[in-house]
Amino acid sequence: MHHEYVIETRSAVKSYGSLLALNQVSIHVAKGSIYGLIGDNGAGKSTLLKLLAGHIFADSGEILLFGKTGETELRRCRRQIGTIIEQPGFFPGMTAGQTLEYYRIQKGVPGKEKAEEYLKLTGIWEKRNCKCRTLSLGQKQRLGLAIALISEPQLLILDEPINGLDPSGILELRNLFRRLNQEKNITILLSSHILSELQQTADTFGFLHKGQILEELPAKKLLEQCRNYLSILVNDPQSYMALLEQEAPEDSCRVLADHRIEITNPGREPEFYSQLASQQNILIRGLEQRHASLEEYFIRLKGGRQ
Repeated sequence: MHHEYVIETRSAVKSYGSLLALNQVSIHVAKGSIYGLIGDNGAGKSTLLKLLAGHIFADSGEILLFGKTGETELRRCRRQIGTIIEQPGFFPGMTAGQTLEYYRIQKGVPGKEKAEEYLKLTGIWEKRNCKCRTLSLGQKQRLGLAIALISEPQLLILDEPINGLDPSGILELRNLFRRLNQEKNITILLSSHILSELQQTADTFGFLHKGQILEELPAKKLLEQCRNYLSILVNDPQSYMALLEQEAPEDSCRVLADHRIEITNPGREPEFYSQLASQQNILIRGLEQRHASLEEYFIRLKGGRQ
């Protein structure tokens, strides 16, 4: 099944001296998607985004934007990308409105009304006459977004756009990303070190850990993987495990400390597991159904790759 990718990297490598910042990174961002790039601080997220934006260059590997590759083509394609990777340069003495107007002219975007449209869209219109130095962090994020949007890009690349915002600001930006994606059909690549922030927004996730992509998967699939597990507390875990292997061989079970057994995505109803124990006179002290959070999923994913 061929997707139209707006971003694709093939085994991209970038090192700074002896530090391997990106190690054979291949990502695939489908047209029209909101792609969440997840990784701890220092995992290489900013390096990867700078590479895509053309701020730095890879040591090896290939980058494709809108299906095109090669420096001349990439330079042309990058005109259709809006980015916030490093905080854009604001002039402390200029107002928010003047700043956007400055960038509109610099980017060669016709039509003064564009500035008004994007100040309104990003929710910073009320502050248009306030000097940049008086803006809060959240307001600066919005102004940065307005600057990224003014050239009407097909693709937005945003590094930690939600960093430092309060909950209501996060919610507003999240809704804005959805609107840009749905109404203006803009593909969005967002990065964050906090998975739960992107959980409501992204439809695809890429997990970056120590410069390597551990996994790329659709949000639906990710939720399935986190779906549920049964945690069963028994007086004799060894006997009960043996029983499970016999009676429910398709279940993936493991013994945790403190006499607890965990069954991931159990194949049957909880009653089955409690009856199984009582038939063999194994005492069940507790049984609970739980959902793994995405954070736990990421921790487990990294656990295999320390």
